[in-house]
Amino acid sequence: MTDLNIATIRIEKDVTIVSFNVASLTAGGGLEEVAQKISELVKNQKPHNIVVDFQGVKFFSSQALGILLDARKKVSAYNGNIAISGINPQLYRVFKITNLDKIFKFYPDASSAIADLEKQTS
Repeated sequence: MTDLNIATIRIEKDVTIVSFNVASLTAGGGLEEVAQKISELVKNQKPHNIVVDFQGVKFFSSQALGILLDARKKVSAYNGNIAISGINPQLYRVFKITNLDKIFKFYPDASSAIADLEKQTS
């Protein structure tokens, strides 16, 4: 498990989970460090399934979307998956407005995302 100031990265049942420890994800607030850790994780470990859990997050900057898109591009190169869980309705609207709701799968919580991704890879 990797514990950053604003995020925790752990593995559960062959699924890598990135969860956030803050309510606001913004540039200058440690988001760059999270981006670097996710990029290194994808490059070095090539996890097949990643869940990004937004439980408790109330705001994120556009940089967070860029991080997700960059990770998705890299993970897709080796047929991996990125799912999003625990996102509140206001933040989901950002995905919908930008049409990113069409390229990410959304789950109500990390547990349901993990269960579904496990079924897909079994």
